[in-house]
Amino acid sequence: MSLAKSVVTGTVYRAPEKRFTQNNVAVSAFVLNIGEREETLIRVLSKRNALDETVSSLTKGERVLVEGRLQTATVKSDDGSERRIYEIDANTIEKLGEGSSAPANQKFGTEEIVKFESDDLSNELINEDEIPF
Repeated sequence: MSLAKSVVTGTVYRAPEKRFTQNNVAVSAFVLNIGEREETLIRVLSKRNALDETVSSLTKGERVLVEGRLQTATVKSDDGSERRIYEIDANTIEKLGEGSSAPANQKFGTEEIVKFESDDLSNELINEDEIPF
């Protein structure tokens, strides 16, 4: 089941491996840990040839940003119990850290707050009386 578009950052937990479907379509996959304090694992799938070079160069412990479609699947384990796994069908995979514009320890999300200087002109540009709602 496909849920929504998602963008996540994390650490490569399991190195990528490449397999082929019956129709000889290459599918690369690796596991990404998106949790900071505890492991939160997501399988990342890539069927795009344009991402082959990036995926094949990934190593365990490397920080990456992945954009794609979040999917869920239910699998049966050997003991017969069912569990839900999460996957991202990747459109974009970018390495973070060495050689990129974002440092490896940079956090994305709500931790980053934009602060405006007191001399900011935004309050002068639009008066509260002019806001239509």
